[in-house]
Amino acid sequence: MTRLDTKDALASLYAEIKDRNPAQPEFHQAVHEVLETLAPVLEARPEYAEAGLIERLCEPERQIIFRVPWQDDRGRVHVNRGFRVEFNSALGPYKGGLRFHPSVNLGIVKFLGFEQVFKNALTGLGIGGGKGGSDFDPRGRSDAEIMRFCQSYMTELYRHIGEHTDVPAGDIGVGTREIGYLFGQYRRITNRWEAGVLTGKGQGWGGSLIRPEATGYGNVLFMAAMLRERGEDLEGQTAVVSGSGNVAIYTMEKLIALGANPVTCSDSGGYVVDDKGIDLELLKQIKEVERGRVSEYAERRGASARFVPNGRVWEVPADIALPSATQNELDGKDAETLIRNGVKAVSEGANMPTTPEAVQLFQSAGVAFGPGKAANAGGVAVSALEMTQNHSRTSWTAARVEEELDRIMRDIHTTCHETAERYGAPGDYVTGANIAGFERVADAMLAQGVI
Repeated sequence: MTRLDTKDALASLYAEIKDRNPAQPEFHQAVHEVLETLAPVLEARPEYAEAGLIERLCEPERQIIFRVPWQDDRGRVHVNRGFRVEFNSALGPYKGGLRFHPSVNLGIVKFLGFEQVFKNALTGLGIGGGKGGSDFDPRGRSDAEIMRFCQSYMTELYRHIGEHTDVPAGDIGVGTREIGYLFGQYRRITNRWEAGVLTGKGQGWGGSLIRPEATGYGNVLFMAAMLRERGEDLEGQTAVVSGSGNVAIYTMEKLIALGANPVTCSDSGGYVVDDKGIDLELLKQIKEVERGRVSEYAERRGASARFVPNGRVWEVPADIALPSATQNELDGKDAETLIRNGVKAVSEGANMPTTPEAVQLFQSAGVAFGPGKAANAGGVAVSALEMTQNHSRTSWTAARVEEELDRIMRDIHTTCHETAERYGAPGDYVTGANIAGFERVADAMLAQGVI
């Protein structure tokens, strides 16, 4: 089959996937990004096409949707919708987070699960891909309300998960508090202390050191590897970071540790720019302890910081950019602004935060671009290390976990870089990540037969 024939076949398959999965634009976007890079792989390895691997890979092994009824503090009954998409288990048990946010729907969960398959494959740690969550909004809810919701959610989810089957973790709206409530209900229902069934646990009861920091730290380590490839390092670089949640905060922490200067943070109300650099302790106090808004940071920081309501954080000139909030937050116009202001490298801390148009603009302008499936794999990597510790009932030191994280992120960068070169796309980390992840999953699927 010629390159043109292969591309035509992939385009036809993509059209079928869109028709079969209507009203799921995020899932379509994630699938399209992968399919458009696979033509040279299918030419080199025709057995992949003959075995229908791509068709199977784009269809989840299992999709679970369920009702989640719960009572608020006034006794009023609410009903939310719960999801778990178990996408692919060729390399190991399904692994991926739970997201509690009003935007969650089946298409969002499928896009996240699809991305997770390749991300997890890149870690080399023997974990499959899945994702889940609910359209429940935890903002403004009491601890008791969140506990009741989590207990109701787990009352259905428990029958679908297990340390050798499916291992959820946290994501947007799901932190250590929520994982604790979910684990407690799982233990109550099953009468088993199965620590490896959830990751992101509290450090006193099975959680791993460095897990809260891992996604942000890993993103910065990937950024550092891209810069090293260009003969630079992070020392003295000005960084623009979006978001103010877990990923953003620990992205900033690692940037500061490696000599860079993050000057922004954001939430749904707007963004803050701090000319002196973000005061991380103040931001942690407001976001992690008080659960406040970034506008409060500007009020308490003083003259160096200002809050821009409803603004675009990408307006701020910087050397490097690390989108760390949510999907499709950085579009073509934002990319043009960043390029005009001299950005050198972009690394995705969030899942698919950059639109396809923006990715193309960065690549055309020679900006190093680290896709989320590679750059933010540090979180799931340390989750897998947490599973390892749980299996042996041991706890590693922070230094050991961080050393493993650094090694894994370096290996992911090397794998993506070398794969891109091997397939004639030097410097294209998107192509490298997609193909490397695909090959690992595809080879396992081939070995295991048509299932």
